[in-house]
Amino acid sequence: MTLRHLRSLKDLSSAEFLQIIQRASELKKLLHEGTEHEYLKHKTLAMIFEKSSTRTRVSFEAGMTQLGGAAIFLSAADSQLGRGEPVQDTARVLSRMVDAIMVRTFSQETVETLAEHASVPVINGLSDAYHPCQLLADMQTFFEHRGNIQGHKVCWVGDGNNMCNSYINAAALLDFELLIACPPGYEPLEDLLQANTDRVSIINNPKEAVAGASLVATDVWASMGQEDEMQKRRLDFADYEVNAELMRLAKPDALFLHCLPAHRGEEVSAEVIDAPDSVVWDEAENRLHAQKALLEFLLCA
Repeated sequence: MTLRHLRSLKDLSSAEFLQIIQRASELKKLLHEGTEHEYLKHKTLAMIFEKSSTRTRVSFEAGMTQLGGAAIFLSAADSQLGRGEPVQDTARVLSRMVDAIMVRTFSQETVETLAEHASVPVINGLSDAYHPCQLLADMQTFFEHRGNIQGHKVCWVGDGNNMCNSYINAAALLDFELLIACPPGYEPLEDLLQANTDRVSIINNPKEAVAGASLVATDVWASMGQEDEMQKRRLDFADYEVNAELMRLAKPDALFLHCLPAHRGEEVSAEVIDAPDSVVWDEAENRLHAQKALLEFLLCA
């Protein structure tokens, strides 16, 4: 079996991306029907967390259980990484004991180093540069509610962070138009923008950017590790709240997505995220199914 990693969505082809989200919906159906699907029996996932998490930990851990396998949680305090062991040594050791490694970390370099030295699949559960697992769930959610996203207009509102970078990668793979509404100075990675000028645009005015969008997505204004910038960011992002007024400028059936946790009254209003037809909770659940499909793809291909 060829060793595959998910360091970012760029590790997937368009066909593989579609395959994973289609399989995620199939696995979701099996779970809801109560049909056993232990396709990873006796497989073990090591989960390294340098950043805390709710959805990432629970979805991977529950997903491995449902697939018949097991997951081992390692925080920085619980592992030798937290005491200075080189990342490459951790990769080599874990590779001899587990079948896959998921890491949720700050530096993308940590993900790349693990993948370079591991002999098992490495999954980026989040880094400061990318959040590919969340995009699998986001795209699964859109496909389930609105069908194929190809040719649609998608608007990202807020910080050009790891989520925004991953939306750029998704636009390239799934062939949709992405408009990014962010304040000057908060743009996503420049090399990604330059490589995708045919489908990605920066429009600082959120009202202009969201017009006619089929999907509007956002995230918190200050990510983990940026708490000391919160006061300044609240001022800089004051006009970038996704509220009912802004959503009315999108298509009438536009979906709103948020990777959570959400700060109501900042990046999104309570009226939008708590609406009766909100799909944010489907999106959160789909982290479980998309990651199960990803694990199956990496371990059973």
